[in-house]
Amino acid sequence: MQTPSDRLALATQLVGLAVFGTASAFAAFAPTPETLIAARAVLAIGAAIMLPATISIIRVVFTQDHQRAVAIGIWGSVSAGAAALGPILGGFLLEHFWWGSVFLINVPVVIVTLVLTFANIPALAGNPDRHWDAATSAVLTVSLVALLYALKGVLKADIHWDEVAAAFVCGVTFFWWFMRRQRVLSSPLIDFTLFRNAGFSIGAVGALFASFVMIGLQYVLSQKLQLVDAFTPLQAGLYVLPIAAGSFIAGPTLGAVLFRVGIARMLALTLGLAALGLTLFAMATSTTPLLWQVTTLTVAGFGLGGIMSVGSTSIMINAPEEKAGMAGALEGISYELGGTLGVAVMGSIIASIYTQSFAPPPEAGLAPSAWDSLDQTLTAAAKLGGNFSNQIIEAGKAAFIHGVSTVMIGSSVLVIALFVMMALYARKNVA
Repeated sequence: MQTPSDRLALATQLVGLAVFGTASAFAAFAPTPETLIAARAVLAIGAAIMLPATISIIRVVFTQDHQRAVAIGIWGSVSAGAAALGPILGGFLLEHFWWGSVFLINVPVVIVTLVLTFANIPALAGNPDRHWDAATSAVLTVSLVALLYALKGVLKADIHWDEVAAAFVCGVTFFWWFMRRQRVLSSPLIDFTLFRNAGFSIGAVGALFASFVMIGLQYVLSQKLQLVDAFTPLQAGLYVLPIAAGSFIAGPTLGAVLFRVGIARMLALTLGLAALGLTLFAMATSTTPLLWQVTTLTVAGFGLGGIMSVGSTSIMINAPEEKAGMAGALEGISYELGGTLGVAVMGSIIASIYTQSFAPPPEAGLAPSAWDSLDQTLTAAAKLGGNFSNQIIEAGKAAFIHGVSTVMIGSSVLVIALFVMMALYARKNVA
């Protein structure tokens, strides 16, 4: 029997699909950059609506914990694998079709999904006891954007402390407003009592950090491969394919044995594998055999994908059924926020190190913008030409590689630290 939570989740997924598909079509044929940006924003809203609905449906439909673990593992494999497969498909489309094809390809997928949904799921009412408060969502959005802006500002080589302070104060103020509003609403956006459950909290933290490292890593590698090694978008996507392969295998494999091993122990195991793969990959050089690089990326992908799947399972099984939608939303927030932070933090660190490390010939007379990023340096070198051009490009590549190496080592250290903490926790607790 379907519950109100289940019916609401299905309706929410339909709305998310419709918004996502419509926005994709508008983005594909956007006549101006402003229209494209606006369409992308709406597209993201549609995706954000769908994500928690999908996992909350799994929470309700599968009634046994081991069934849920396998189902959520498959869900996590698809999510993690898609993050790595996206650049490959996007690269292929960009090489063979016009840029709008990367958005237009979403439309037939959405249409097929909608048809199958309408054909197999009856139209049922949602839960009238739950209400969405738009003001609360807006307040939380402003808070997160402001805090993220402050974090990026701190990581810049040239820190503008007045901007950082203003953004930080704004973010904290709006978050305080959000927290205060949650206590008076009859239908709060987030029930923070869920975090009193250790399994729920550990799952949320695990999903956030795994997403942080995985998506940040893919961003860093794609930039390095295209700007330094002159890979095409398709080639860069194929290079990071082992991350997707490892992640795809991890979800259902670990889900099948999760409750024999225990959630805490499984998280420790997957963190250990992720730490091993990342550390070995960070130690690789330009002369390291490709097979070794592929193997280490696969191990890292298996570990990171496993963390996300196990973390998602821990979130959903430790939440009451009537709060499945809220738990799914929190899982989605962990995933999306982690990925956003990964790109923002790793990208800002590389940019800061690049600005400090870039050392072109002084007599080249480059504009200050050449110190902002490698692509700006390459543009400046192309305009300058002459004997200085190659020296400038090599200096830029060396500075960028220095930034990438620092981020890779930092990511490895972070995951190792999390592994040690999780291993100590697993020794004292049986999940």
